[in-house]
Amino acid sequence: MDLVDLLPLVMFASVAVLLFTGYPVAFVLGGVALFFGFVGAGFGVFKPIEFFNLLPRIWGGIAENLVLVAVPLFVFMGTMLERSDVAADLLRALQVLMRRVPGGLALAVTLMGTIMAATTGIVGASVVMLTMMALPVMLERRYSHELATGTIAAAGTLGILIPPSIMLVIMADLLSLSVGNLFLGAVLPGFLLSGLYLLFIAVFATLRPESAPPLERDEGPGDRGELAALLLKSFLPPTFLIVLVLGSIFAGWATPTEAAAVGAAGTIVLAALNRRLSLATLVDVCERTGLTCAMIFFIFIGATAFSYVFRSLGGDYVVEDLIAASGLDSWGILLLIMTLVFVLGFFFDWVEITLIVLPIFAPLLKTLDFGDHVAKSEMVYWFAILLAVNLQTSFLTPPFGFALFYMKGTCPPQVRLGEIYRGIVPFVVVQLIGLALCIAFPDIVLWLPRTMLD
Repeated sequence: MDLVDLLPLVMFASVAVLLFTGYPVAFVLGGVALFFGFVGAGFGVFKPIEFFNLLPRIWGGIAENLVLVAVPLFVFMGTMLERSDVAADLLRALQVLMRRVPGGLALAVTLMGTIMAATTGIVGASVVMLTMMALPVMLERRYSHELATGTIAAAGTLGILIPPSIMLVIMADLLSLSVGNLFLGAVLPGFLLSGLYLLFIAVFATLRPESAPPLERDEGPGDRGELAALLLKSFLPPTFLIVLVLGSIFAGWATPTEAAAVGAAGTIVLAALNRRLSLATLVDVCERTGLTCAMIFFIFIGATAFSYVFRSLGGDYVVEDLIAASGLDSWGILLLIMTLVFVLGFFFDWVEITLIVLPIFAPLLKTLDFGDHVAKSEMVYWFAILLAVNLQTSFLTPPFGFALFYMKGTCPPQVRLGEIYRGIVPFVVVQLIGLALCIAFPDIVLWLPRTMLD
């Protein structure tokens, strides 16, 4: 392998190193792409005229992509639920329902995170919202700092997996898959993780009740009438909205983009019914949505340039040759990819990992064969969901778990970063157990798409 053949590997390593500088990811990806494009031109393996190919790829693959229209709509939907206090009312209702169960408050937070995950894929917003609403209450109830912070961080990251997930929309676009089918494949794994969280919390609270004291029995509504009114006002409306959005996608009544528009309009209606809709709120939600989407799409532009130059320099063939030389079979390659993604999650966000790893390893999927374990026609969906489950850990694993920093920036000063790190360890283990189950039993991923599409 000569120096020219090493260019793609040096390019990949350069991105990995430069991302640690804290410079914006979009600039790193785009800058590295331009630099190595000129280096490749110097070696005669990349023609300068190829830079003009970037413009139609960015326009046709991003600006004109109708699938990606769903991203700002889902961002708006989740942001409006947060700003209009619909989410705070929902958490209050769940606390009342779980007040007599060991670890009831932590269980309520997990259920809240699961429900909110089905409204937005913005992990940062979910973690900050749950931290501000639930952590002071949990600390007041004398919950251990580790259990409280671990529960909130894990529950807040469910939005990256449970549909409608922005990450799944992006994955579907990169792999040329149906967004609806990918959503279907993520439903059971998402609820599996949520169920494993609930099981862990219930067992932990039973074994160590001092770490999760129950709520007082006299808290909440005094009779069934007040309880029914609370559920009717706080629990049913957001739940109905979620069922409407996801149900219309799964039933084939609407595309993900159309369903996202219905969800965004529905959150405005909920805010108005709760008398929390104002011009200032609407402007703030639009501004935050615009900033979030600008960040995401700017990274798209840099990643598009990076993947094009990487492939033009022969990066696909270099990766294939390295894996072929390793002698790994299909299971070994799958384990290698999953391990690489897990390790990258210690340092990078899911956006960088997805936009860098998928274009490199996606061509390898057609060479894998798992026999009767997974059919060839279903393997790409199975692989995408495994990757999504794995990427959820990237928000929790130190030293650069973004959910941990979101939480530390909004939690009370008595909660130390070390306690947050210790708190997420069991939940990362639970996530890996969920990933192992999805690998061992692919029907967890594939059963619902098969059932709905038959």
